[in-house]
Formats: sequence, structure tokens, C-alpha cells
Amino acid sequence: MDSRAQYNPRTVEEVFRDFKGRRAGLIKALTTDVEDFYNQCDPDKENLCLYGFPSEQWEVNLPAEEVPPELPEPVLGINFARDGMQEKDWLSLVAVHSDSWLLAIAYYFGARFGFDKSDRKRLFNMINELPSIFEVVTGTAKKQVKEKSSVSNHSGSKSKSSSKVRAPEHQVKQTKALEPKDEEEELDEEDEDEHGETLCGACGEHYGTDEFWICCDICEKWFHGKCVKITPARAEHIKQYKCPSCSNNKRARP
Repeated sequence: MDSRAQYNPRTVEEVFRDFKGRRAGLIKALTTDVEDFYNQCDPDKENLCLYGFPSEQWEVNLPAEEVPPELPEPVLGINFARDGMQEKDWLSLVAVHSDSWLLAIAYYFGARFGFDKSDRKRLFNMINELPSIFEVVTGTAKKQVKEKSSVSNHSGSKSKSSSKVRAPEHQVKQTKALEPKDEEEELDEEDEDEHGETLCGACGEHYGTDEFWICCDICEKWFHGKCVKITPARAEHIKQYKCPSCSNNKRARP
């Protein structure tokens, strides 16, 4: 009996389960069973395809003989390119085509059993939550997880210093001045005039809307970033900013 004998999943959950099983089989072929898979892809043989099954198994075989086939077929001739490129590049190429095949299978079932727009969207979102086979094979998936965790850790520390990486308060007041309330407009204009007088503690110049400013946590004076040699990127990593004057005062103490 041909191991490619199919069953027909009819719901979004069943199609997704079918997708995950096939995906697991393909990943196994391209990672843990890679030596066996490599050896089976003999360039001297006919056009070969890599199949993944819902049972999480894989198989290298000739394509189905019937035309058109019952299900979409994987890419043909993966074995021919095996010796013509680096092994990792060849595996990456097979991985990309395997990703495409999995989507073709899933959407074939979706079309055959009349999935509507919301079902198709739900199916794609479920599929998209998983790393692609290409990402797993190339190690990109692990890298993305590390980057995601580092970003979340950074955002935690970033919130502590966010108060220092801002423009003077009058910039916020200016946005409120756009609201169509006469009384508030008058108050905001007064606030804007008051805060418009904010001067840089280093050069004594006024604030510019296109300039980066940072506030000293000790004396609470504002400074142009360029005047105190602080960039927005560097400010994100500062837990407590002390201007040059406050820093010098601390050093001068006995």
C-alpha cells in the first residue's frame, strides 16, 4: 500500500493538525535524519520528491503517477541539485520548497471543503504562529526567539529611563492645543509660552522641535543631547542621568 494514501481533514483544526504532522516529518528529514535523507537523494536516480505525512514521518519517493494528482505534489528533482551546491544551501532550498508545499496542501483542503474567508484567515494565522521549516533548518527560528527575549528584557529597563528621553513638557501641551475647546486652548497657549522659555542648561539656547533633549535627574534642567554628548540610543541605557555639572559636584565632595 502506498504510504501516500490520504485522508480528508474537513475542519480548520483538522487541517492544521494535518499541517503540523507533515511539517514535523519534513523537519525530521532535514535535521535529525539528515544523513539518511541526504543518502536517499541520489542524483543518479529519477526525479525524487520529499513527502511529509500527518503521522510525522517522511519519505523520499517518485512523484505520483496520476495526472492531476489527488493532492498537490512537492517540488520535483530535489536529488539533482544535491551535489551541485553546499549541503547547507541544498537543505535550505529543499526547506523553502517544503514550506510552499505545506501551504499548498493546507489551502487545497480549505478550497475543497469550502472554507470561507474567516476560516482561511484563522488557518493561516495558526500556521503563521509556527516557525517555517526554512527558519528551523537555517537556525533563524532560534535567533528570532533570542532577539525577542532580549527586546522584552530591554523594554523593561527602557521604561525606567523613558522619563529622561523626552522633549520638554511644552511639546505635549502643543498637541493638546489642537483640541477644539476654547478654554483649554487659552490655558494651553499660556503653558506653551511658559515652557517655550525652556533653555538648554549648557548652551543657553531655546528648545528646537527637531532636537533631542535630556533632563538631569538631579537638578532637573534640560540639555540639548549634542551639548552633553548624549545620543537618543545611549540615553535609553541610562538609568539615572546626571548632567556634567551635577557629576562634577559629586566628585568634588571630600
